[in-house]
Amino acid sequence: MYRRGPQGLEVLLVHPGGPFWARKDLGAWSIPKGEYSDRDEPLAVATREFAEETGTRPRGKFRPLGELTQPGRKVVTAFAHEGDFDPATLKSNTFELEWPPKSGRKATFPEVDRAEWFALPVARQKILDGQRVLLDRLEAMLSD
Repeated sequence: MYRRGPQGLEVLLVHPGGPFWARKDLGAWSIPKGEYSDRDEPLAVATREFAEETGTRPRGKFRPLGELTQPGRKVVTAFAHEGDFDPATLKSNTFELEWPPKSGRKATFPEVDRAEWFALPVARQKILDGQRVLLDRLEAMLSD
């Protein structure tokens, strides 16, 4: 999701929840995303995943940003959507994980623990290295 804010172009990024990401910031944020199979329609999955990770279903016009393969081999198909989202309303789905490791205890964590709007230069520092190209594509698409 993007908007034109007081600092120019701003993008909404989400921070992964759970203990592994708790103290990571630069290079840890992401676009809202999820996995899909060849049978799934990418835009339908993208809107569903956005809703699961933020608690809000985006509506309106979506523009394709294309596909990329992240360093871990996860393929991401991304879409740009102009809109506004209040990070204070974030309501993410959760996952269970044995925590602490080898303790035999399960803990529940949010898939996304926070969301924030970032001006494009800051977003470039915050986003996962493998997704930075999406910001380049968004900027190029909006400058046409």
